[in-house]
Amino acid sequence: MSTKNLLVELFVEELPPKALNKLGEAFASVLFETLKSQGLAADTAAVTAYASPRRLAVHATNILAVAPNKTSTQKLMPVSVGMDASGNATPALIKRLNSMGLTEASVANLTKQMDGKNEALFLDVMQKGISLKDGLQIALNDAITKLPIPKVMTYQLADGWSNVNFVRPAHSLVALHGNDVVAVTALGLTAGNQTQGHRFEASVSPVILKNADTYAEQLKTEGAVIASFTERRAEIVCQLNATAQNASTGLSTSLKPIEDDALLDEVTALVERPNVLLGQFEEVYLEVPQECLILTMKANQKYFPLLDANDKLTNKFLIVSNISPDDASAVIGGNERVVRPRLADAKFFFDQDRKKSLESRISSLDKVVYHNKLGSQGQRTERVSAIAIAISLQLGDAELAAKAGLAAQLAKTDLITDMVGEFPELQGIMGRYYAQHEGLDDEVAFAIEDHYKPRFAGDELARNQVGVVVALADKLETLVGLFSIGEKPTGDKDPFGLRRQALGIIRMLIECKLPLTFSSLIQDVLSQFNAESSTQAATIQAIKEFCFDRLSVNLREQGASPQEVDAVLSLNPEILSDIPQRLAAVRTFSALDEAPALAAANKRVGNILKKIEGEVKSEVNVSLLQEPAEIALNTALGKVKPEADKLFEGGDYTAALKSLAALKAPVDAFFDSVMVNADDPALKANRLGLLASLHQAMNRVADLSKLAS
Repeated sequence: MSTKNLLVELFVEELPPKALNKLGEAFASVLFETLKSQGLAADTAAVTAYASPRRLAVHATNILAVAPNKTSTQKLMPVSVGMDASGNATPALIKRLNSMGLTEASVANLTKQMDGKNEALFLDVMQKGISLKDGLQIALNDAITKLPIPKVMTYQLADGWSNVNFVRPAHSLVALHGNDVVAVTALGLTAGNQTQGHRFEASVSPVILKNADTYAEQLKTEGAVIASFTERRAEIVCQLNATAQNASTGLSTSLKPIEDDALLDEVTALVERPNVLLGQFEEVYLEVPQECLILTMKANQKYFPLLDANDKLTNKFLIVSNISPDDASAVIGGNERVVRPRLADAKFFFDQDRKKSLESRISSLDKVVYHNKLGSQGQRTERVSAIAIAISLQLGDAELAAKAGLAAQLAKTDLITDMVGEFPELQGIMGRYYAQHEGLDDEVAFAIEDHYKPRFAGDELARNQVGVVVALADKLETLVGLFSIGEKPTGDKDPFGLRRQALGIIRMLIECKLPLTFSSLIQDVLSQFNAESSTQAATIQAIKEFCFDRLSVNLREQGASPQEVDAVLSLNPEILSDIPQRLAAVRTFSALDEAPALAAANKRVGNILKKIEGEVKSEVNVSLLQEPAEIALNTALGKVKPEADKLFEGGDYTAALKSLAALKAPVDAFFDSVMVNADDPALKANRLGLLASLHQAMNRVADLSKLAS
């Protein structure tokens, strides 16, 4: 059957820029998949999504005018219901056939097939292929219904009575199959072949589309619109780099636009045909921290600040305009006038904030509520400072304790500065600048900025040990404090970001190789809160389980197998910084030829010991050893265990596990020829003691039974 290409476009008022790309992809994907499911798209069909500020469109190749007919087998009823004893059709069967538009003669076309335990009657039904008009109507309705709309608005149609719910008011609908208009409707509109181009720069209005394949080209040449989001984004990148290169002419350094994918996507969704222009502001504003200037230019004006070769902000910026006048000076001048007050505000805030020291702001934190059950930010600051000092002292560094305590005291004070009040994203960063302005130690200043790190998965850690300690204390205080009042994450809800906090704690303990005992750490932090003593043990256990769950997910995401992770974490290692070495040791052990047999034996030993009531001591009375196999195992264990223990205590986990390979043969021989549950109680107890000693030797690095298949 012959096919033609299909174009569908919804022309609307300006769509929400941060959602545009997702809306365009969803519209195209759902519409195309629905057409495919109806048999209207050939096997070779392909789809292209278009999205600009005022349109969502999809171009699909090789679309049929009518889907091919297809045969389906339909179950009617059990044979016992549809046929009488003589094999004739019952009234029930005839009635069912009549309801399908068939006569009694159709009984001859029925087949009998087993349906579970009973035999049923089936009929092959020819389903007529759906027309493109009907199929596209279904697909269009489906695509509109399933759009991931951030916020729906209701507007009135031209008839003055009907209301429509959609992301933005829609003004026209295009549906072309080759040259032919497909008469579908949506949102009170009937499809045609006309659309609109650029508001100001289109050479033709309306743009009358010749066919489905001329859409993108006609919009570009007649409508002054680049319909493709991807193409428009690439054009912006090209112009940004070219304009930055031109702006570098005559300078001693090369300029480059700041890299920000989110900003690039948003600007791409704001313009129909980009035109990048160069603006600048007075150099006096460069006295303000560049983070402030960059943030106000990006967030408020959607500009791309220009950096020099050393990533230092310059007084030049790039504007992505939606118009291309012959003389762009008015556009540039207007944008420069708009950005100047923003920069002046930033400079004013910066100057005013520096008139008051961070230390003098500490008392003001008592007026800022942190949580109604956990007190003010002032109280929280005291707890974080105490935790930071305690951690530092555990690490054996009094100087570190002094710096970490001071940094923790000052870490939240920038929250009540004018600059952070205007730009909350700068919390920590401004604290560092103000601390440096006051002449505080750089380690303390950078710790103030870095104590929020890591802020998200993959973020860098604090750049010095003071920062690591304060960040660890801050996240522990948050996690333990909220758990202590029952504010735990549930399902996919985590309003306080505790999963992120837990992962940050884990990363710092592991990546910074901090030799801190995890349970004791949680216990010490919990002591800072008024937690009831009767619930403390349960709270500590809940926090440990929560953190180990996050750790397990993280390790698997890094490439460790579930068995390896379970083997290591099932022992609940208290020093988390050991975990990477334990995992590496398990991975090496797993590659040994002896590993499967030893893992299986370890699992068997564990199962035997679990069935014994009471504690089984790992003690062996040599005089009670009778069988050659148990004597050999005890002898081998006497040689291997001291060596493995020594390697384990020295932190060489890989060698410790590899040394266990020598136990394979005696372990196999033991289980082949020794009866553990002997009739003699003393003999049984001795053999259990031997197995307990073996179990202990094999499970110091990891629970090897988790590796058994």
